[in-house]
Amino acid sequence: MTEETITAEAGNDALAFCEGARSLPVRGVRAGRQFAVQDWVADEVPVALEYNGVSHAVMLATPLDLEDFALGFSLSEGILDAPHELFAVEEERSEIGITLHLEVAGGPFARLKERRRTLTGRTGCGLCGTESLEHVARNLPVLPGGPTWRREAIGRAMSQFCQLQTLQQATGAVHAAAWCSAEGEVMWLREDVGRHNALDKLIGALAANGIEASTGFIAVTSRASFEMVQKTAMAGVSLLAAVSAPTSFAVATAQRARMTLVGFARQQDLVVYCHSDRLSLGSAAGAEHAH
Repeated sequence: MTEETITAEAGNDALAFCEGARSLPVRGVRAGRQFAVQDWVADEVPVALEYNGVSHAVMLATPLDLEDFALGFSLSEGILDAPHELFAVEEERSEIGITLHLEVAGGPFARLKERRRTLTGRTGCGLCGTESLEHVARNLPVLPGGPTWRREAIGRAMSQFCQLQTLQQATGAVHAAAWCSAEGEVMWLREDVGRHNALDKLIGALAANGIEASTGFIAVTSRASFEMVQKTAMAGVSLLAAVSAPTSFAVATAQRARMTLVGFARQQDLVVYCHSDRLSLGSAAGAEHAH
């Protein structure tokens, strides 16, 4: 079979530029036909976070929305209590990665030094480098009763994900986290190769723009790991909806924070794992759900 060079006028090849990705030559076989094209590959670089000159974490991340990432990580990890405690973020790029120099208030920095840990490449289990079990299950806010969400709102939000994930459409390699209104409208969305990073970027964007996060819910394209639940609780959001399943530790963490945790949220289908009292299942009569 002779090689066919595809010069598509639609799809990834139609993009002249894709922020957060790079165009690379690839070859392969599709439907029995060989092809050679330029394809978009998501950027992934080491991103180091330094607080007042002290190195704290190195994450593998997509180099987009890094100020949102710095603020969101600091809030969701409990390093900062409020956005105003972050004074400045300076970005330094080098051949080996990116360093974010964060200037923070004295109080948070003193607390950080007391519980310093090294978090290297936390895109998997989420616990690499944690020094003790006490650092894993830290104190979480107990979320208030809040609004009653409708199943249709979650379905609407999940159906909007594909068209709004521009980097995912181009590369097929990134996760997204979105903050949605009570009606299920996706209002804010961030993408990253790491699901934790995408959620941190989202939390940072909400905080930086003064959004009252508790008035909406968060939807993610990944599984609901314990840390995704923990970060959502730290943001004060009472409902987390994930495309995939949660883990038992995630469910236990959501129960402790009194968060409504939804998994397998696809179109109008979903599974509620805890605190289903906040969710109206509507026409899904007879469906089993957990309290």
